Amino acid sequence: MSKKIVFILLFGIVILACILRFWQLGKVPISPDWDEVALGYNAYSILQTGHDEYGKFLPVVLRSFDDYKPALYTYLIIPVIPIFGLSVYAVRFPSALFGVLGVLITFFLIKELFKNNKYSDYLALCCSLLLAISPWDIQFSRVGFEAHVGVIFNLLVILIFIKSFKKPWLLLLAAFFASLNIYVYQSEKAFTPLLLLVLFLVYLKDFIKIPKKYIFSSIILGLVIVIPMLSYIVSNREALLRIQGTSVFSDQTQVLQNSIPRLEADKASGDTIGLILDNRRIVYARTIIAGYLSHFDLNWLFVQGDLARHHAPNMGLLYFFEFPFLFLGIYFLIFGEFDKKTKLIIFAWFLITPIPASITSGVPHAVRTMNFLPTWQIFISVGIISSFIFLKKYKNVGKLMYALIIIFAAFNFIYYLNQYFVQQNYFTAKDWQYGWEETVSYVSKIAPNYKKIIVTDTQPLDRSYMFFAFYLKFPPKEYQKNGSHESGGFTEAHSFGNYDFRPLDWTKDSQNSNVLFVGLPSEFPSSIKPLKMIYYPDGTPDIEIVSK
Repeated sequence: MSKKIVFILLFGIVILACILRFWQLGKVPISPDWDEVALGYNAYSILQTGHDEYGKFLPVVLRSFDDYKPALYTYLIIPVIPIFGLSVYAVRFPSALFGVLGVLITFFLIKELFKNNKYSDYLALCCSLLLAISPWDIQFSRVGFEAHVGVIFNLLVILIFIKSFKKPWLLLLAAFFASLNIYVYQSEKAFTPLLLLVLFLVYLKDFIKIPKKYIFSSIILGLVIVIPMLSYIVSNREALLRIQGTSVFSDQTQVLQNSIPRLEADKASGDTIGLILDNRRIVYARTIIAGYLSHFDLNWLFVQGDLARHHAPNMGLLYFFEFPFLFLGIYFLIFGEFDKKTKLIIFAWFLITPIPASITSGVPHAVRTMNFLPTWQIFISVGIISSFIFLKKYKNVGKLMYALIIIFAAFNFIYYLNQYFVQQNYFTAKDWQYGWEETVSYVSKIAPNYKKIIVTDTQPLDRSYMFFAFYLKFPPKEYQKNGSHESGGFTEAHSFGNYDFRPLDWTKDSQNSNVLFVGLPSEFPSSIKPLKMIYYPDGTPDIEIVSK
């Protein structure tokens, strides 16, 4: 294939990726979730004052609901706000941009990995196309999820690391992206070091040929970049709260609740084998192994996914048409005439990805294993290209098979577009915490008429303060000076201006006059006539606004 045709096809794929990621970006999904508005408001706060919502100067970690998330994505939003304002589009823009870059980087990475194969152009184009239309990649390109940036950094690390064998100075760039990745997402603190270890072992002979000055310079650069994060982790007990909160080891009641009665029964009956198998260490080991293996569950991958925010309705993370090619690709990659190092790096990359997620609860988990991308697409691309090469021997049958595959893939893709861009907003509005934009818009117009506005903080309307701060564009300097955070974290009560955010107690709160209430319909007596009722797209009540 000529370079001109490759360029034209790649350009078309990138344009397609742009359309799928930027079209209706601020409206699909229908609403930002609490993490998105928190990232956006903290970016807005840092832009205007240099401090986050809690008054921390240029933080490397955001406290944000006591989630203590690495702050890099917030800094990526900052230059976008002057262009698009504090908006959902601005919050999601960096993720969408990185999604497009990922498609482009994948092309060059596959070209590099398969450079000794005569079909490298076809494999690279096919893999980029599959990533461009990937339900998994699109889902997280179109929301402000930090994990997606980490995926792209890891792709750059692999590509630049391999390129550094011919241009040693590139090793510094690989070290830069690798070390920067710990500021992106919690999983990267475990995955990126594992990835570097894999790269080092697979390409050891090439690596040791790099001049020592570049190796030492890269190590020093990496250490300089990670020192602020390491310092924060060492000096702040809260730094690892999120990791501790999602770890299977901190979820002892759930993990051990079944084994404890069995262990007691084993002791009573003198069952030695039972005592071994029901021992908590064995239970934890089994739980971790089960968590790891759950990420290869075909039902999760192709049918149902996990949380509603992580996939389109009635869709998995991969297309049905990709199913046979996935297994064919794994087979051909193992037994085909491909470079041994290429095989090792792809399979090692694939197998280490679920490790960080395997020690957490709530698995399988699409966000914590986003580093799978684009390994699935690599396998599928190898399967598709190898199958087409095989079918060339059977002209008429081959043409029929090509046609059937293309028709089924087109149908599958069109179905996905409908599920994502049309059905998702209708069926998953509650999961996306829909209703706050309309609520804040209405309340802000009548707020001057009231002495106080009390807004519920009860599930599923918890973290309500951040939605108001975001949509009101509440002045960060005033928020930091006069706003309050009582108790901290997921249970904290907030207030700023004449707004109070806490669980409603109608019996007590209704004794006050000239107060506006915002809450769940279930939090008010049925006899109360609301000023305004916000509804979900399916017509069910969402948020009720009541005057007293």
